[in-house]
Amino acid sequence: MNPGPMNLEQMQRAVFEVIRQPLTEDERMREQMLDGRSTRKIAEEIIKPNDRLTSVERLEIYNRVYWFRLLSSLADDFPGLRGVVGQEQFDKILLGYLTQLPSQSFTLRDLGSRLQAWLHEHPEFAPGKEQMALDMVRLEWADIEAFDSAELPKLTEEELQSLGEDPVFHFQPNLLLLDLTYPVDELLLKIRETEEPENDISSNIVIMEHSDSTAEKHYTLPRARKTYLAVHRQENIVYFKRLKPEAFALLRALKEGKPLSEAIETSVNWSGKKLERVMEQLHDWFANWSGLGWFCRPAKDETEK
Repeated sequence: MNPGPMNLEQMQRAVFEVIRQPLTEDERMREQMLDGRSTRKIAEEIIKPNDRLTSVERLEIYNRVYWFRLLSSLADDFPGLRGVVGQEQFDKILLGYLTQLPSQSFTLRDLGSRLQAWLHEHPEFAPGKEQMALDMVRLEWADIEAFDSAELPKLTEEELQSLGEDPVFHFQPNLLLLDLTYPVDELLLKIRETEEPENDISSNIVIMEHSDSTAEKHYTLPRARKTYLAVHRQENIVYFKRLKPEAFALLRALKEGKPLSEAIETSVNWSGKKLERVMEQLHDWFANWSGLGWFCRPAKDETEK
């Protein structure tokens, strides 16, 4: 039975369903959808041929542009991961990730939000560099989140002093803490200094077609070394600040909502540092963190609880 012509919404959904299918290895549209249906039959139902192109060829243009744009966006967001695993393996990661977890967002900003979890479940895509690759993805995604997160009114020195003897602090949403196995912050900064960002999107959409005349950049990868980072934003610039283990533990406990006394105890127990050592550093830490604007007034919904 002929189901009849599609309405506009049905046609839009059908087109999107086809163009979001992953490309073949030679970057062409697949002959079959992932569910086994014929791409040609679907194309002929939703788009007419013209005097130069068949229905499949017309739809393939949109399929390729869509995929190249996704690949380009991820490449822009995760140059550090490419530096860790190399271009060939990076291409495999992007294709594997997008094939198994197609974009669910209307914005490119969230495209890489599930990459860390996916890579954790598929360590075979970063053989021998699994943990370093995960650390780099965590750092690059934290960089994105820190840049986009809100900034609340900062606490003044007077307000900090008036919080009481055992205060609970509130922190800027754009402050993120990372406990890393490798010092990938240094590597990412070096990659950013070395690689000129492309201004022309068209130069990025050929990510899967590398010129033989363009030598791939290779970087000296760091050895494992525990690294504690605060990723934060100031004046629309994201910074990486290294922290001592005891400062990191204290800050993390405070961000979790623990009062100062409990956070100090957590810092001592977690870092193995003596209580006296932690206490004598508190003033300098708080002065520095306050100067960076990390302390803020609670959001309105928190004050209304």
